Amino acid sequence: MNEGYREVLSSIGSSEPTPGGGSVAALSLAHAHSLAMMVARLTIGKEKWEEGHEAAQSVISKSQIGVEEAIRLAEIDAEAFDSVMAAYRLPRESEDQKEARKSIIREATIGAAEAPLATASSASELLSSLEIMCTSCNSNALTDLASASELAISAVNMAAMNVRINLDFIKGEDVERLSSQIDEVVLKSTTSADAIRLNVNERLGW
Repeated sequence: MNEGYREVLSSIGSSEPTPGGGSVAALSLAHAHSLAMMVARLTIGKEKWEEGHEAAQSVISKSQIGVEEAIRLAEIDAEAFDSVMAAYRLPRESEDQKEARKSIIREATIGAAEAPLATASSASELLSSLEIMCTSCNSNALTDLASASELAISAVNMAAMNVRINLDFIKGEDVERLSSQIDEVVLKSTTSADAIRLNVNERLGW
């Protein structure tokens, strides 16, 4: 592993609050995309798995973009949390300042919930693609596909926690909207992840 990778891990392990769980969820998604591309390329590279070439090519096309998107989502998540902290540090001496601070905190917190929601949604899309590819990919790479799936569903669950913790600090219709959206993403993702586990186990005879 190069020093850049170690530097990221060191940053995560520092006493600073960012990057935190939301960013790590996005980085887990980036790893899932990378593993998915490996499986796809191992499938396309073999004539034996011609039936799976189309699905594999689709995964490569999507995950090449997905890796970059996930890295950016990790940055966005950290920036969103930093914005919340900055909002709480705003002055509140006058009534006008208090009202302005309250509004800015609310908007920043909504942003801090929407960031991991975007990560969860992106991970859910990858799981849908993996669910298709797992039926016809190179069987020698099935455990790698399963690993990509487990990383993706972990990204969904980690991101969901970070959405929900922020909802505790938001009032109004945005709570219902964000809560409904993340619940839907988690349900869809869990269904895909379960289907992938079942298919992988069947193909491997486990």
